[in-house]
Amino acid sequence: MPARLHLVDGTFELFRAHFSKRPAHRAEGGRDRKATVGLASAMLTLLHEEAEAVTHLGIAFDNPIRSFRNALFPDYKTEAGVDPELLEQFDPAEEAARALGLTVWSMDAFEADDALATAASRYSPQVEQVRILTPDKDLGQCVDGVRVVQVDRIRRTVIDEAALVARRLVRPASIPDLLALTGDTADGIPGVAGFGEKSAGALLARFGDLTRIPADPREWPAEIRGAPRLAAALAEAGPTVLLYRRLALLRRDVPLGGSLEDLRFRGVPRAAFTLWCEKLDAGGLIERVRRWA
Repeated sequence: MPARLHLVDGTFELFRAHFSKRPAHRAEGGRDRKATVGLASAMLTLLHEEAEAVTHLGIAFDNPIRSFRNALFPDYKTEAGVDPELLEQFDPAEEAARALGLTVWSMDAFEADDALATAASRYSPQVEQVRILTPDKDLGQCVDGVRVVQVDRIRRTVIDEAALVARRLVRPASIPDLLALTGDTADGIPGVAGFGEKSAGALLARFGDLTRIPADPREWPAEIRGAPRLAAALAEAGPTVLLYRRLALLRRDVPLGGSLEDLRFRGVPRAAFTLWCEKLDAGGLIERVRRWA
């Protein structure tokens, strides 16, 4: 049984590289490729940084950013406001990942997070641990004991189920309910007015999910401040808050195809990666490769 399966949020890594302090990188007639080269650099770091070598890996991208959730809620996240130079790098980023020899899931109707949730659910019985590489709150719903964990590479922390409960107050299954109440600005989910993580977490820790929260605030935990006001806001939200939960609930039925063996990392293909580096004028990355195919 493989020790670990690494699942990478490629969209997060691309945005992270774009907004990093890395120097600008121009290639292909002056086109901006800072985010693309930054993503490739981050993946090379991942492939070499862990004491136990990365053996199985999949990386998912939103391409395009819109998904089936926009049909449910038009204000859900779109490409609006995203730097055009960043948007133009989604296809090149996938090309970079493939040049590195990584399995790429390019999501259209679904989101990258749905692909990661599906892979974690499908393959967790076949490995000792699934490591989901993103700090995004919504992936917390996939955490399962110490078998499926989140890894925040920025803060260098591993979030297992105990750490998640300590931080959010709720179990993984209640994360969509939590986001429905508090909102998620990254995904365009408004949430319910007045709810913060402490109040929402305390409610869900007691009642489990939205449908079990009593309408009468006198039945709520005593530590929740402003319970009457929050209860009124929740009542006013009505079925809308259930829609928010549906938006936050990740799908685990994405047709990824392939088996765990198909995710095996067999090394960087020398010819393909060298050609890619030459195309983007990123020859310095070639010297960093220590695991050639």
